[in-house]
Amino acid sequence: MPEPNNQPPLLCLDCRSRQALDGRCAQCHGTRLVRHPELDQLSIAHLDCDAFYAAVEKRDDPSLRHRPLIIGGQKRGVVATCCYIARLSGVHSAMPMFEAKRRCPEAVIMGPNMAKYRAVSRQVRALMLTLTPLVEPLSVDEAFLDLTGTRRLHGAPPAVSLARLLARIEDQIGITASVGLSFNKFLAKVASEMNKPRGFCVIGRAEAMDFLEDQPVRLIWGVGHSLHQKLERHGLHTIGQLRAFEKADLVARYGKIGSRLYHLARAEDPRPVSTDRKPKSVSSERTLERDLYRYADLESVLWDQVEAVSRALKSKGLAGRTITLKLKPDRHRTLTRATTLAAPTQMSHVIFEHSKVLLKREATGRPYRLVGVGLSKLEAATGVLEVDLLDPASGRKSVAERTLDKLRSRFGADAIKKGRSLKG
Repeated sequence: MPEPNNQPPLLCLDCRSRQALDGRCAQCHGTRLVRHPELDQLSIAHLDCDAFYAAVEKRDDPSLRHRPLIIGGQKRGVVATCCYIARLSGVHSAMPMFEAKRRCPEAVIMGPNMAKYRAVSRQVRALMLTLTPLVEPLSVDEAFLDLTGTRRLHGAPPAVSLARLLARIEDQIGITASVGLSFNKFLAKVASEMNKPRGFCVIGRAEAMDFLEDQPVRLIWGVGHSLHQKLERHGLHTIGQLRAFEKADLVARYGKIGSRLYHLARAEDPRPVSTDRKPKSVSSERTLERDLYRYADLESVLWDQVEAVSRALKSKGLAGRTITLKLKPDRHRTLTRATTLAAPTQMSHVIFEHSKVLLKREATGRPYRLVGVGLSKLEAATGVLEVDLLDPASGRKSVAERTLDKLRSRFGADAIKKGRSLKG
């Protein structure tokens, strides 16, 4: 039977029809229907590719299509992502690989191919930009979109344009994605996680407060493990419970993030979708196949991470002032040590000289399973000095490093031996 005229707006995700008959799409008879009173009024979206790394690998190797697939470190690492078949066995992102293998011993395990994933990410982003110039990437597989004012351009409300986009990603790129649609970024991101894969969820203004009432506090953007535990100890388990406190009370208890807790608990998020998203830090880390405890061995790994960070900074035209060393003595603990330079840098030899001082203090015979380094307090590299005033040989090393950079640019990164001599 046809549906009554007073029903909320409806959209078929398969054919983009706006009509239903007996609970099915009136045009294609599909059941992937989205119905919401504010469907045609909302314009802030979060698009998240489904199990992105695994999806790309399955696309490129059809023999993997019906097999559980885990992307991550082969032995000592963690799960970067896994397909939905593997998730049925309890595997999830950030799980230690040994636990993932125990839960899903039949899984195919592959190391990540970041160059391939970045290439696919650029394809997805190009399709997003056909809808709106206001695209704010969060990572290689997700982004916010603001489709405010695009209805006349596309001849349809944002919800319909987004459904078309999902179909184009699936047809042209060969992977799937999910969308959350709302009136702000916080709720759009929450919605995108609610019905994966191939999901399309809507959270409107009228229902936002009721929706958040019983949601766990960890759902709030910025509530990590430590803050979550603290909130739990204080008896704050749900977002609704936060509303009993004034902003000043939450700030006094939890610092700057208390203001965020106050506003997001009330579904208030004024952040615009920004195309000028600058990274706050650049880092690289490596989980080791076996524990290392000798300084010389740890230093060698550190140098590789420093070079990776330096290359990334140069490619982005950035320099950083604060160097952070990251070490993991075991799976549950992370040790970080930082130093702030007098002037920002992007040069590997400068980063290395300062980070190895931090390493020497910690390389006392204790075994480590992960070594990483990062730079923060970033700024444009234009006009940055390429010398370390505390190192008389710094100018010579910078000239040598720039020469190596030019050679690698011309002949390829693998054609030139790494500049180990620049370590000093």
